[in-house]
Amino acid sequence: MLLFVSSLLSCRAQKAFNSYPSGDQFIDSLLQTRPDWFGDILQHRKEWKVQVVYTRIDRDRNNTPSFTTHSFNIDSNDYFYPASTVKMPVALLALQAMHELSLPGLNMNSSLLQEAGYAGQTAVLNDPTSPDGRPTVAQYVRKIFMVSDNDAFNRLYELLGQQYINDRLHKMGYADAEILHRLQISMTADQNRHTNPIRMYDSTGKLLYTQPMLFNQTRYSERHDSVGSGYYSGDVLINRPMDFSGKNRIALADLHNVLRAVLFPQSVPASQRFNFTDDDYRFVKQYMSQLPTESLYPDYASDTANYWPAYCKFLLFGSEKGPLPPNIRIFNKVGDAYGFLTDVAYIVDFEKQTEFMLSARIYCNTDGILNDDKYDYDSIGFPFMKHLGQLIYDYEAKRPRTVKPDLSAFKMHYDK
Repeated sequence: MLLFVSSLLSCRAQKAFNSYPSGDQFIDSLLQTRPDWFGDILQHRKEWKVQVVYTRIDRDRNNTPSFTTHSFNIDSNDYFYPASTVKMPVALLALQAMHELSLPGLNMNSSLLQEAGYAGQTAVLNDPTSPDGRPTVAQYVRKIFMVSDNDAFNRLYELLGQQYINDRLHKMGYADAEILHRLQISMTADQNRHTNPIRMYDSTGKLLYTQPMLFNQTRYSERHDSVGSGYYSGDVLINRPMDFSGKNRIALADLHNVLRAVLFPQSVPASQRFNFTDDDYRFVKQYMSQLPTESLYPDYASDTANYWPAYCKFLLFGSEKGPLPPNIRIFNKVGDAYGFLTDVAYIVDFEKQTEFMLSARIYCNTDGILNDDKYDYDSIGFPFMKHLGQLIYDYEAKRPRTVKPDLSAFKMHYDK
């Protein structure tokens, strides 16, 4: 039995519930109040591909949220490599897939074994980072949200298959999204169209589901995306822009909306919600906001040199490595590669009773050369993310609210 067949997804793609204009004056004006932080950002907004989406949240007396969104320098035609942010929709779709299969006993905690059935593929029979050594959808999702694990994404990509991922995102209204390849490993377009054979078992070893190798025959629209003035191929400098036409693509506004759909599902049309149970929503909220220093499985907590508290929390904290305020939680997904830096976040302060959504992108590569390991994350990218988060956080802390929000739904019990 095939996991996902295209006939189930042949519905015409719907427009996303909220598409944003290129920008309004609100964020621009706010950035101008801190020229010490954002003078260079405003001056180089185009070449640094700076994009911001900010959503103000107000609650009524029933605690029902309403949303007001502002954007800055949004340009859907200017290609931006999404890096690890593509892991968020894939992780969510993998959790949803466990329900769509409708098989007795199958769930996110079922053993997920993968075989090698095509060139470049590798098998997975165990996971030493889980409590009992079993690889599962749940464990991969944990690793994706806490530390942005590349292998975890690749295994869920292989579970779902390229066609299902893209068909489902298009059906949900994200018509321009294209998730076309695994991360960190070099594979051809043909190899990325092929995904591994799958077997799933319950905890006693009973076989629940088998899936043969999938192949996506769909041909997507021709693209002409390129970046930079040159790039290294091995030790050789190629003096022309690097071709990104076959690489992943998803707009910042779409990622912002995916996050809203999973955190505030009642605020979006039913067609754009994920097929989740209450337990699924709680699971996602926990691991989106859990710090690696609070993790037991995997044991990131014992490796603070590589996984510090603010690891993968760019907005508000940048590259800080010290302890974080206990009153603040960030539910988010980041990405960084080829000089592209992104964070898509919902930020809560339980003491000040404030909440907001903030997503941002910036291209940190002033020399224009890719693959030279000379990106400007530390001098441009991380300071921008930290200062932008602080700017909106300070604005929100001072903004009067008619009704203080009840944020108890976002108070999670963490592993440690």
